[in-house]
Amino acid sequence: MSDFLTIQGRVHHFDLRPGTARVPIVFVNSLGTDLRIWDRVIAALPAEWTVLTYDKSGHGLSQGGARTMEEFASDLAALMDANSLEGAMVCGVSVGGMIAQALAASRSDLVAGLVLCNTAHRIGTPESWEERIAALDTTGLEAMADGIIERWFSPTFRRDHPQATAGYRMMLARTPLAGYRAVCAAIRDADLTEATQRLTCPTLCVAGTDDRATPPDLVQALSQLIPTAGFTCYDNVGHLPCIEAPDRLARDIQTHMAALP
Repeated sequence: MSDFLTIQGRVHHFDLRPGTARVPIVFVNSLGTDLRIWDRVIAALPAEWTVLTYDKSGHGLSQGGARTMEEFASDLAALMDANSLEGAMVCGVSVGGMIAQALAASRSDLVAGLVLCNTAHRIGTPESWEERIAALDTTGLEAMADGIIERWFSPTFRRDHPQATAGYRMMLARTPLAGYRAVCAAIRDADLTEATQRLTCPTLCVAGTDDRATPPDLVQALSQLIPTAGFTCYDNVGHLPCIEAPDRLARDIQTHMAALP
């Protein structure tokens, strides 16, 4: 059920599907997207699972204000606390995977396991993110959208699903500028290496062969940093497997969930 919660004086939009399963699952979005990117994954999961999705600060229907990765993780912790969710499987893609890592490091009681899709302990360089922010301030997201979409989706997906590609481009281009900029700055400033290498929860790292934003070798390096992590790579999939390969991701999540202690 779609609802709203005030966290640190800011309204956050979330959707909670209650269930009876022992372990809830929480999904965390990428830069420039909202909670709808998980719809097809959730549709392929067992109906008895409790599922939480939400729009992070400055995205979708959530007010902006978070500035650091720690603040984005704190927002999620407050949302989970308010909904009495603990010991959850937390699945994040791109910056959502960074938020999931930061949450697991700061609130291990909330996280029983992780699925880290197309992400890393550090993404890009400060210089590359400064360039992105400068372009954003100069031209806006609409002018940048085509180039970003080429990094999001594989050539096969863009060719075979032109309507979906156009739809997700609109989602990206309509992201509030201040919210997008704040997340860029948070990624620029985040180096989770020390905290992430101390994680001990069961973790699955997922990559895509056609991902130009977080290539497979970067995601594999993340998996090697976490002692409890496994790694898998999807052929002909780009940066958002939740959109390009939702059924496979759902199966992998279920397998990973079944292996939890």
